Amino acid sequence: MSEQPKITGVRTIAVPVTDQDRAVEFYVGTLGLEKRLDAPMEQLGGRWIEVAAPGAQTSLALTPANQGTPAGVETGVRLVTPDAAVLHKALTEAGVDADDLLLWDGIPPMFVLRDPDGNGLAVVEERGEEER
Repeated sequence: MSEQPKITGVRTIAVPVTDQDRAVEFYVGTLGLEKRLDAPMEQLGGRWIEVAAPGAQTSLALTPANQGTPAGVETGVRLVTPDAAVLHKALTEAGVDADDLLLWDGIPPMFVLRDPDGNGLAVVEERGEEER
């Protein structure tokens, strides 16, 4: 009898958006992610678009929002950056809807931002190996 296959990773997390072109402009143009895939997908009523941080294995799929998967949700997505304070300043100066930078003892600096549809994403400062 063969062993059951196991889950080996997380590939893509869907983020529902109302305007895919506007979403690409935000995620690629503002956040600096790269567009990896953009293909028509009639079954979704739009396109299958994947964006990711350069070199990252996990991507975000910017999928068309619908009645079953509305936009404007807390996604649970946690993005990482080498310097949360610098990124927070740049994004807020660019007009991105972001909460205050959180600086708590023993926890990496972080903040929450919202995309143009109001989807919430957290940005957390990536700690070096010596800090873990």
